[in-house]
Amino acid sequence: MSGKPATDILNRRRFLGAAGLAGTGAALGVASAFAGAGGKPDPLITEVQDWNRFLGDGVQSRPYGTPSKFEKDVVRRDVSWLTASPESSVNFTPLHRLDGIITPSGLCFERHHGGIAEIDPADHRLMINGLVDKPLIFTMEDIRRMPRVNKVYFLECAANSGMEWRGAQLNGCQFTHGMIHNVMYTGVPLKVLLDEAGLKPNAKWLMLEGADAAGMNRSLPIEKALNDVLIAFAMNGEALRPEQGYPLRAVIPGWEGNLWVKWLRRIEAGDQPWQTREETSKYTDLLADGRSRRHTFVMDAKSVVTNPSPQAPLKYKGRNVLTGVAWSGRGTVKRVDVTLDGGRNWQSARIDGPVLDKSLVRFYVDLDWNGQEMMIQSRAMDSTGYVQPTKEELRKVRGVNSIYHNNGIQTWLVRADGETENVEIG
Repeated sequence: MSGKPATDILNRRRFLGAAGLAGTGAALGVASAFAGAGGKPDPLITEVQDWNRFLGDGVQSRPYGTPSKFEKDVVRRDVSWLTASPESSVNFTPLHRLDGIITPSGLCFERHHGGIAEIDPADHRLMINGLVDKPLIFTMEDIRRMPRVNKVYFLECAANSGMEWRGAQLNGCQFTHGMIHNVMYTGVPLKVLLDEAGLKPNAKWLMLEGADAAGMNRSLPIEKALNDVLIAFAMNGEALRPEQGYPLRAVIPGWEGNLWVKWLRRIEAGDQPWQTREETSKYTDLLADGRSRRHTFVMDAKSVVTNPSPQAPLKYKGRNVLTGVAWSGRGTVKRVDVTLDGGRNWQSARIDGPVLDKSLVRFYVDLDWNGQEMMIQSRAMDSTGYVQPTKEELRKVRGVNSIYHNNGIQTWLVRADGETENVEIG
């Protein structure tokens, strides 16, 4: 603190306000010169605005920070007709309004099977049982005292882009690709917990069970569990949000989101996968000949241009920035190519920011748009050499019976007026 009385501080503010008004005269002179050249002065720069005149809210007026009221439309959205009940439904990350690679916690998409479980962490327990030497029960305090790590990973629902298998359906990348987010998780490697319990030699699979009303449970191979799986209690530097599994969830890097059990309460070791009705029927990829692809856990390389897109049309000719995100569950994204003419010509986009294992990357193309129609696509290549396929290439192999694992190239048509829509080529 300066030690000056409040009256002195207020008098100084009045002096600065007067100086600001004096400066406005100079600004008016510049604006007048522009006006003389045929332009019009902009009152938002030539006149003092209310936010320059009055004191704002104090430091404790917003004890948990919120976005500006001018960003109120940047929210998750759902598609009400997708499911019969909002308690067993999904909403979508607004990809077209984000930048960088980290998804804000309040914008991470939600997928629930029985609604959000509200759990007091003091009452929450995690059990490890089955084919172990020593069945264990952990409290949240037990888990927080164990060695922890911080990792940035994407989480993608297997049904992301699932409505697009039979053709262009949803007009906005929030809805076609928004069942994904990318955050920093803090937690304990699952291997640490399993080592304490002591896996028996014949333990080959784990069953992860949630504490929500659906009793959500999924099967996980031991090899993956011992490799890079986390039991997380925080995301983006704070506790998990309730809709993201507070107080404890599984993080299964690079694998489909339905395995990432939230509100995790039990891990049972066994010698074979647990065949729940939902696992054997719903979470399989149906092929054209009636067979099904099972255990398609890994999310293949994928990308999408987020701007321009149907919810973010081009508004100005001249200088513009094309941007989007790419990811792969098999490693890192090595390159992203972009076409403006439907695939006839490709250019490598600029990847900016950290390139991490099983994480989103952000790509950019600076362009000068003269109003011509554009057919925009992006194509990702990962560290294994895998190249993102077209939708037609996928359909030739898998048909159109599934709604899962659609990583086909997305096409946006940008019209001469900048309006953009979801289309398909061919």
